[in-house]
Amino acid sequence: MDELYIDSVNHHYGDRQVLSSVFLNCKIGEIVGVLGRNGSGKSTLLKIIFGEIKPHFMHLKVDGELTFKTYLTGKVAYLPQGYFIPHYLRIGDLVNLYTQTYQSQLLEVELIKLNLNEMLGNLSGGNRRLVEALLIIYSDAKYVLLDEPFSQLAPLIADELKNHISKFTDGKGFIITDHYYRQILEISTRIVLINNGCNYAINNEDDLILNGYLPHLE
Repeated sequence: MDELYIDSVNHHYGDRQVLSSVFLNCKIGEIVGVLGRNGSGKSTLLKIIFGEIKPHFMHLKVDGELTFKTYLTGKVAYLPQGYFIPHYLRIGDLVNLYTQTYQSQLLEVELIKLNLNEMLGNLSGGNRRLVEALLIIYSDAKYVLLDEPFSQLAPLIADELKNHISKFTDGKGFIITDHYYRQILEISTRIVLINNGCNYAINNEDDLILNGYLPHLE
């Protein structure tokens, strides 16, 4: 079965329980949006899935195979919140390093095509963030984890990023977190809210109000 699946996730920092019996899954063709307030455990959950953090307990499978660190499978790619690629590396070298199957398609993207000889750190903050996201999206990974991909992007660049994500929904599954919840609502095929350490299915903005993510508007 083509599915990224994690269940019974329990994790705490000291005495603070961050995640309690959290369940999340993502199939090929899905864009699963994960919402939650600051400190709710969204980023922690993605790091646990990728293998960067070892939780106190979890049950994790990729395509039916039990695993503890999905990055070892080569099927999962992860975009962390902050810049993660050294600023002095050239974009053309990064394209060769991160992409194979979809490299020719990535080279057609104007931002990439016009800056192949440029060092990543010479780009504006928004374009640098977009390039890092594109390298992850166009990688060979079947499942893509994006943590706050829209947070440093101007609206037009955010729309461009959403177009790139949508382009791959036939062959990949995406799990995306972001504080810009409208971006998540617009692009996701399914929404999950993490609140008080647990996860809740979200069908519309009223559910976000009901679960305390958005304030009641009189």
